[in-house]
Amino acid sequence: MSSITIKNLTLRFPKYIDSNPTIKEYLTSNFFNKKKVQTFTAVKSLNLEINAGDKLGIIGHNGAGKSTLLKAICSIYQSYDGTINIDGKIAPLLEIGAGFVPELSGRENIYLNGAILGFNKELIRSIEEKIISFAELEEFIDIPVKLYSTGMYMRLAFTIATSVKPDILILDEVFAGGDFSFMHKAKKRMEHLLSNANISVVVSHDQRIINSVCNRVIVMDKGQIIFDGKPEEANKFYQNSRTRNT
Repeated sequence: MSSITIKNLTLRFPKYIDSNPTIKEYLTSNFFNKKKVQTFTAVKSLNLEINAGDKLGIIGHNGAGKSTLLKAICSIYQSYDGTINIDGKIAPLLEIGAGFVPELSGRENIYLNGAILGFNKELIRSIEEKIISFAELEEFIDIPVKLYSTGMYMRLAFTIATSVKPDILILDEVFAGGDFSFMHKAKKRMEHLLSNANISVVVSHDQRIINSVCNRVIVMDKGQIIFDGKPEEANKFYQNSRTRNT
């Protein structure tokens, strides 16, 4: 069965300080090639167990560490303290279309982006026409994606990323570009994927999404989990904590 086990996870990033140095400090630091550097801890000693059947929502204010946590789970960040153990195939929907090459056609990018997502060539070939049809790009699939509108670009990227059922689905504020009819199709597709994945992990500021697709929600603050429970209770806790901090 699919699972994600995180123990004592800590992620730190360099934070360069510009403190308007004196001329002496500036010349000294340049002569010795030194910079003032501090570290920012984005996730701190975090422990989390996600098991099959969990539809986990993650909420918290901007900078709480939500997206950083997802990127660590998806191996985008590989330098950290602690451990992340994953049982199952992950489908990350974090930065949709990030692997597109503008000079290549939509069709060529289907194969390239599919490979980045871990699809083999035979699988991509079997779903190629379905991707083109769902993205509504039949007339434009063989022109470079640099000529696409934002909506066309996002439709293709979203469709590729959601074309295969994953064991573990990871989403971060996914946006599906396009007109109303495509947005409706995209929403239904996302709901189907979420309901069929063994595990889903969703970051969103939209409480309606969290309440409709999640059966468990954690609240993060300053890189730590400060609440773990049912969606309604988590939203209430989060709203109360925001009120206390204002």
